[in-house]
Amino acid sequence: MELHVMAGGRRLDKVQEFARSVDDAGLDGIVYVESGRTAYLSVAAAALAAPRLQLSTGIAVAFPRSPTVTATNAWELQDITGGKFRLGLGTQVRAHIERRYGVDFDPPGPRMREYVQAVKAIFASFRGGGLDFDGKYHELSLMPQMWSPGPIEHPDPPVDIAAVGPWMVQMAGAAADGVHVHPFHSRTYLDDNLLPGLREGADDAGRTLDDLTLSVPVFTIVGDTEEERAGWRERARFQIAFYGSTKNYAFMFDMLGFDGTSSAINDKLKAGDMPGMAALITDEMLEHFAVEAAWDDLADVLRTKYDGIADRLVLYFAEEMHQGDPKALARMGEVAAAIH
Repeated sequence: MELHVMAGGRRLDKVQEFARSVDDAGLDGIVYVESGRTAYLSVAAAALAAPRLQLSTGIAVAFPRSPTVTATNAWELQDITGGKFRLGLGTQVRAHIERRYGVDFDPPGPRMREYVQAVKAIFASFRGGGLDFDGKYHELSLMPQMWSPGPIEHPDPPVDIAAVGPWMVQMAGAAADGVHVHPFHSRTYLDDNLLPGLREGADDAGRTLDDLTLSVPVFTIVGDTEEERAGWRERARFQIAFYGSTKNYAFMFDMLGFDGTSSAINDKLKAGDMPGMAALITDEMLEHFAVEAAWDDLADVLRTKYDGIADRLVLYFAEEMHQGDPKALARMGEVAAAIH
């Protein structure tokens, strides 16, 4: 397994500072989420500052961008990273796609499957193969040489997608190069839902799970004292409650016997009671949805939970931990060395 860190959008000079710190710590790479700032620019800035690192979008929002725009961004990033870029795509949720971006959302699963196929067809056209993609949502038939970035010396960027529910998971197994596992997950979900679904999709496409790279974000409650761990324990409670308030993710609680938790969180959310939301996440729930350990034990705990499943573990709170403690990345680097 590799150990990566998750980062959000910041001013690009700050992105570069953080990337150099991650590189100095000996970690394997950075996964950039996309919220108020574009993940693609963050990857470009990091690549120029720390060329050793493996970099990926995790995830970039697909539907508001033409597949050609996305493919071109990914192609240039694969070139500048020396072949160390992975294109991670996601649907986002309906409200953001329709009301923030003003584009179509339905049906998200089939639309994403075609999007992945279109991006890969465009990659082939960049190598001079011509472009003739006739889909339900995209028709692409023009790629003049002067408008193509042209061939690069590296393989096509792998295309990963975010997948949670059964349909999207099976589609990822059939059509994607990898999966960005949702950070709100349990080992039960991985064993009983995710892996069987990916295997079924891969089998249908004549592939195996070995053809897929699984990137798994992890909520870590880590520290050498109870006081240190207590702060991250509360941070994890809030993040689990935030994700658990999404009705589509209610099954994550239910499958573990915590029925009704998502509805209860939603009641607190509607009342504006953020502390009350987090308080609904019990210590028993934390054992399922997070990893707790002292620094010296973290590598073993991560291996025990994820060995044989994850290709890349992604430390969800890494950037926050670095901001609070400049020595935190060095500790993460020690964990990476132990995992390696």
